[in-house]
Amino acid sequence: AWADSRTVKLLLPSMNCAMCPITVRKALEKVEGVKRVSVDYQTKSALVVYDDNKTSVGQLTLATENAGYPSTEIRED
Repeated sequence: AWADSRTVKLLLPSMNCAMCPITVRKALEKVEGVKRVSVDYQTKSALVVYDDNKTSVGQLTLATENAGYPSTEIRED
């Protein structure tokens, strides 16, 4: 089976310092299957490209929560 790349945007309302995005990015990059992470301090969000055969949104939000930054998926319909 071919791996499907998916992109999810996570809202991280508790990011409130310049070091927060680095901590969040490192936590997300440790999740197996994550291909690319972009964290934006201004919008308090993270854009994550991942292989949905290896990880899920639930695992991504758990990773940010374990790093001290609870997150929720932003659905852009």
